[in-house]
Amino acid sequence: MHIRTVTRYFPITLWLCFQSAILFSPNAQSGEAQENLPGIALIIDDLGNQRELGMRAVMLPGPVACAFLPYGPLTKALASQAYAYHKEIMLHLPMQAVDQGNARVDEGTLTLDMTEQQFTDALAHEIAAVPYVSGLNNHKGSLLTRHPGNMAWLMQAINERGDLFFVDSRTTKETVASQLATEYGVPNISRNVFLDNDPDPEAVRLQFRKLIAIAKRDGTALGIGHPQTGTLDVLREELENLQRYGVQLLPVSRLIELQNERRLAWQMSLSH
Repeated sequence: MHIRTVTRYFPITLWLCFQSAILFSPNAQSGEAQENLPGIALIIDDLGNQRELGMRAVMLPGPVACAFLPYGPLTKALASQAYAYHKEIMLHLPMQAVDQGNARVDEGTLTLDMTEQQFTDALAHEIAAVPYVSGLNNHKGSLLTRHPGNMAWLMQAINERGDLFFVDSRTTKETVASQLATEYGVPNISRNVFLDNDPDPEAVRLQFRKLIAIAKRDGTALGIGHPQTGTLDVLREELENLQRYGVQLLPVSRLIELQNERRLAWQMSLSH
């Protein structure tokens, strides 16, 4: 039965039970790393506004991270469902873009003209708005992530909290977010591939295969997608093929650890 048909006739709670009987597997969801196997992580951004597509993202097999806009009308409900399905929950933190144009400014956007107090207060409210949050990444932010002062405020606040990681979505090549995260001791990683800048399913598939290739070359790779029909269709298919591709799907936090372990091993090898 197609998911659209299911959601017409099933309440969300019953639909979750229906899907979990088919999809949920403790081994698939555990995210335990297999030694010497390249690792990928996936984040689905922009969650919290749409029910059906949001639920489809939550129901993707394995430890696919779910990143929620802080003030989405469905953020709390969907984040709670995602947590029940052992997904990592992230705050998709709105940040000011270079050229906003006529686009709507997302509620809670951190901007360049904020004082430090305004900035940190807004950040605290937005972290609190997403239940079970374990990390965050920037939504837009092509202006803000290039400014060291604002990124220092962000990373200092994350460091003081002590239990969050940061993902640089890399919406600009001039970003300094990851650099400042490292300087402040915040566990962090940068996005390698956007899966669906072109929403055509075959384009998404090509981007997913690119992610696999990067992981095989570098040991780890992080991809970001969005709750779009084509993206979710392709991911559901491709995530069944990871064993054949010779890679493993890991939580974002574990991918950060794995990347750091491999970087440390490489540095130690150079010192001998």
